[in-house]
Amino acid sequence: MKLCWLDLRTLGAERDAVVEEAIHQRVDGVLAANPAHLAELPPTITKILLPGPGPLPEDTGAADVVVLDERLHPGVTSLPGVTVGRYVEIVDAETLEVACKAARTAPWSVLEFRDPTKIPLEIVLAAAAGADGSIITVAGDVEEAGIIFGVLEHGSDGVLMAPAKVGDATALKAAADDRPHAIDLVELEITGITHVGMGERACVDTCSYFRQDEGILVGSHSKGMILCVSETHPLPYMPTRPFRVNAGAIMSYTLADNSRTNYLSELTAGSRVLAVDVKGQTRSVTVGRVKIESRPLLSVDAVAPNGATVNLILQDDWHVRVLGPGGVVLNSTELKPGDVVLGYLPTEDRHVGYPIDEFCREQ
Repeated sequence: MKLCWLDLRTLGAERDAVVEEAIHQRVDGVLAANPAHLAELPPTITKILLPGPGPLPEDTGAADVVVLDERLHPGVTSLPGVTVGRYVEIVDAETLEVACKAARTAPWSVLEFRDPTKIPLEIVLAAAAGADGSIITVAGDVEEAGIIFGVLEHGSDGVLMAPAKVGDATALKAAADDRPHAIDLVELEITGITHVGMGERACVDTCSYFRQDEGILVGSHSKGMILCVSETHPLPYMPTRPFRVNAGAIMSYTLADNSRTNYLSELTAGSRVLAVDVKGQTRSVTVGRVKIESRPLLSVDAVAPNGATVNLILQDDWHVRVLGPGGVVLNSTELKPGDVVLGYLPTEDRHVGYPIDEFCREQ
């Protein structure tokens, strides 16, 4: 789980409201320059003190962590009763090396990068791989925080952001929580295959390579989906397309993240979909394009162990495939009753893709 720290140093009259929001949203840490601004925080929040120029305060108050800028407080590596971390502003190669050292050795490293490129952060993350400390990177806004969480696939351990208004803490927490998690796949037994004539199907081309045991979940109904495999497996008449999933009919649902769905017809360049492997591990990938073309279609019906029924309409062609237990690749046109495929059974109904607790029947 990524850490969310809020920087209170620039807040004025709205500080109390932002702190109340931070507590409600279970923000992980709050940073201030004045120990008094940390005094009323509950023990569930890590209290971080970042002193400014001048002598260090004799009493660090309720602070759990004191982050020190080496330029302002050189040589101070310990203080009584608190953990000492490092603050580094990266502006050139020399300060980048200081940041790498801090990330390798300090329990907490708060890093602020002057330039908009993320390459220096990539270098720090690589240099500190395997280190015990945590790296907190300063973000200018929620959008940048989302990027920082994903740098080098692992991302920074957390983000420090100065909220401009009430609501920013909620948005930051949502960005941190919007990380793919494992989902519980189920084994579905095929009950019927029907040729249903012509229609539009969507190929989803992403900006990522899929593994051979990965695809995306697709279904005619929001409460039941089948794992459609990517075109990473060799085909006799055409080259592989390891970025593509020949997914299904345009009205089909797919998962955009762990809670939101989209119709395949809604996906465009820049959309996000959830790549899922046969163990239920997930990652968010970016759509590069969606190819919608008229093709003969095949309707696949299946049943879950709990009796829930699942349907998938996809292109009626031998090279369109789904995944079974253990990563077995099954050609859709060769599916027959009794075959077992992998799927997912969301529990919520949907309204414009969002989960909602209401009566909704799909058939």
